[in-house]
Amino acid sequence: MTVIQKKADNPIAHLSAEDIEIIGKELDAIRDRVLADRGERDARYIRKVIKTQRTLEISSRAVLLFSLFPPAWIVGTAGLAVAKILDNMEIGHNVLHGQWDWMRDPKIHSTTWDWDHVSPAEQWKQSHNELHHRFTNVVGKDNDLGYGIMRVDEDQPWRPMHLGQPLWNLINACFFEYGIAAYDLELGDHLKDGRHKDPAFRARAKAVGRKIRRQVLKDYVLHPLLSGPSFLTTLAATFTANLIRNVWSHSVIMCGHFPSGVETFEKTSIEGETKGEWYLRQMLGSANISGSRLLHIMAGNLSHQIEHHLFPDLPSSRYREIAPQVRALFDRYGLKYTTGPLPKQVASAWWKVIRLSLPNRRSEVQETIAPAPLVSTTTA
Repeated sequence: MTVIQKKADNPIAHLSAEDIEIIGKELDAIRDRVLADRGERDARYIRKVIKTQRTLEISSRAVLLFSLFPPAWIVGTAGLAVAKILDNMEIGHNVLHGQWDWMRDPKIHSTTWDWDHVSPAEQWKQSHNELHHRFTNVVGKDNDLGYGIMRVDEDQPWRPMHLGQPLWNLINACFFEYGIAAYDLELGDHLKDGRHKDPAFRARAKAVGRKIRRQVLKDYVLHPLLSGPSFLTTLAATFTANLIRNVWSHSVIMCGHFPSGVETFEKTSIEGETKGEWYLRQMLGSANISGSRLLHIMAGNLSHQIEHHLFPDLPSSRYREIAPQVRALFDRYGLKYTTGPLPKQVASAWWKVIRLSLPNRRSEVQETIAPAPLVSTTTA
């Protein structure tokens, strides 16, 4: 059975099928230890983050009532941007993954949580939890990889339209929550295939429309109106806070699967995939961001993207704790643990976007014509 088949360099050619399954068992053991240890300190953590986020949002919106004064505009905008980032990244993303369902708190549960985002929670969970995490970095299966608007691998045919992908990526970054909503809805595919009249699609589209109206009403109508003479400055402040949140979220997420050193996979490579092979794909298809504890919290701990993709249902606050164990496993089996500071990872991801917007270089064309398997393991 072919485990992973891809071009050029072969980072796991030295691993046998037995090695891969042992890696899977060792990762299972790490997960089981955390599951057995979950308790009050984890519950305190998420409740503290939620309380901090809500306090920051309310106080920032209160300051913005006086946004006509520049100091109030700056402080309120910065505070609201941070509150929105915390809501989306460390709280919303992770609660909707079910990381805190074990607490049995109906207020902090994946089935009841709503977030400051235009994508309905249920649609996001389907596209992200069920599809992205299942098909991580599989070209043509994982729409998080390039969001269906970008060329993400040298093996993909180049077309003149790809010249615009740096611009598409920039626009997507600025309005990221709307891009996510369209992606969750599979809007492009339904419009292209003429399936936009399908009743199920129309129901989902209406749900997105309701969520957008609610968000726009809150951010761009009610709150600015409460500001009275500061209406326009509050409107501008809210737009700026959303822009900052969108660009930050896009940057962190792009760093998780797109920098140099991260592998992509063909559809056929996951046929008959074992659990050990799935773990290995998460390891090779994800990248981390190094930095301070504050950076990790602001990134929703997706700065530990490798650990998150291995264990998406573990409390995000535990990724920093288990990262050394995971990295030691990489080292022991001669695998590359892709990580780096935020500026380096963002630059690497953007360089890849720009490079793949252009036709392949001659060497890349030769690789595509005569691909070498990343690893091939046969069983009887």
